[in-house]
Amino acid sequence: MFDETKLKALKEQKQRWEETTLAGSLSRQGERLEKFMTTSSMPIERLYTPLDVEGMDYERDLGFPGEYPYTRGVHATMHRGRLWTMRMFAGFGTAEETNERYKYLLEHGETGLSVAFDMPTLYGYDTDDSHALGEFGKCGVAISSLADMEKLFDGIPVDEITTSMTINSPAAVIWAMYIAMAEKRGIPMDALGGTIQNDILKEYIAQKEFIFPPAPSMRLVVDTFEFGSKHLPRWNTISISGYHIREAGSTAVQELAFTLADGLEYVRWGIERGLDVDDFAPRLSFFFNSHNDFFEEIAKFRAARRIWAREMRETFGAKDPRSWLLRFHTQTAGCSLTAQQPENNIVRTTWQALAAILGGTQSLHTNSMDEALALPSAYAVKIALRSQQLIAHESGVTNTVDPLAGSYFVEALTNRMEQEAYEYFRKAEALGGVIPALEKGFFQREIAEASYRYQVEIDSRQRTVVGVNDYVEDEPVRIPLLEMDPQGYERQVARLERVRRERDNERVGTALEALRQSAEGDDNLMPCILDCVRAYATLGEIMGVLRQVFGEYREPTII
Repeated sequence: MFDETKLKALKEQKQRWEETTLAGSLSRQGERLEKFMTTSSMPIERLYTPLDVEGMDYERDLGFPGEYPYTRGVHATMHRGRLWTMRMFAGFGTAEETNERYKYLLEHGETGLSVAFDMPTLYGYDTDDSHALGEFGKCGVAISSLADMEKLFDGIPVDEITTSMTINSPAAVIWAMYIAMAEKRGIPMDALGGTIQNDILKEYIAQKEFIFPPAPSMRLVVDTFEFGSKHLPRWNTISISGYHIREAGSTAVQELAFTLADGLEYVRWGIERGLDVDDFAPRLSFFFNSHNDFFEEIAKFRAARRIWAREMRETFGAKDPRSWLLRFHTQTAGCSLTAQQPENNIVRTTWQALAAILGGTQSLHTNSMDEALALPSAYAVKIALRSQQLIAHESGVTNTVDPLAGSYFVEALTNRMEQEAYEYFRKAEALGGVIPALEKGFFQREIAEASYRYQVEIDSRQRTVVGVNDYVEDEPVRIPLLEMDPQGYERQVARLERVRRERDNERVGTALEALRQSAEGDDNLMPCILDCVRAYATLGEIMGVLRQVFGEYREPTII
């Protein structure tokens, strides 16, 4: 990409600059910090030049937008042609309350829905289960049966808007409820578009909301791949999530490497099932965090596309270009939000969103300023949505494709992140692959060490967090916070009891027994799960059958 003679001359010119201009400047006034680094503690050089990317080949490493290796974006025109989906993550209390929030967001310009579920739902329990006491609706909406799903999307045209659902162990069941809800409204499966997160590997690595051991969990994931490829061509049957890996304390490189390693492992399991890679790979999607370091995050997104395209084409032999595309949703960094001076979070979220957009995201959620204190209020969530709309329509960053390409710093950082990601791939492979590596605690230890290092840097003031360890103020919170309906739990339990009382319980028993028998064999479980859901079997009942057959996973102690 660069002429060797000119590079040699440039090297000499750089040395002259360091010995004269730079040396003089440093002698008069030193630099602000002894060491400059990214949010991930990656060292940053003073200056970047063509010398830092001298081995880069334009066609091999960059190419053109919409063409292999997709470093510059998965679409030729990117946001000049179509803006990203503005998909605000929302859910609290009952289905009725959350339905109101969805309609509020749609009225204010949201273009896709994203469902947050409460903790009992995430763990596969009904709201009134003894394991769920005290957890109703606190981190998302409670969904215990098809009746709840019907209320959640009442009056919302699910055949016209895509829905993303952050659910993992019970993903197949919640997805079945969504499908059945649409069926009851006369909407066929093939008209539905959206995503289920369904990423169980990152649960073992980071978020810890697992239920079953790895093997049956992976079986359920592949069941959704297989079923979706046949019946729901517009549905993303997994969102492979780096977001929660980053929220657990990983570096950007760890988020990149561990997420893609998980994605490649899902591909291996799909192929082992006998699926053609080009039948399911085009509907694999990703979910990344956008943290504080503007350029590091952009480089991460660009490296991710290039690695995935190469691995899908060269390692797995995918022939359909759609299988090479890494399409991803982004959420701004929840772990970066501070309870102190919460208004500052508006600014943090804005540049994190800007990094995601310049990095080529297909979908985006912007966190609200109050999320370190409570679930987002309507006031706060509207500001967060407006932040995206302001970037889209007033900033000018959507006017050209991949405007930072060619930056010596960005390209050098992209290359470095790619190289370090492959080093992590090699380490995991040396331990036997992704699942043996997580069972041995490899990923968990790496994240724990990175998280500890980051906190030490804050505590020692090597890293400034405005309002936390510098520019501190002792003032009360002035913004309004969300207050949930105190009667929500009673209404939710009453609906659940009514469902159990009014349904055909003989039909429920038959469907659950059929599920148990299929789970004991090797059938795809989606048809049986759908039959259970259509009969109004509850989430807890369905997951209870699978718990009996598969058992529950207990994580080994990691030292």
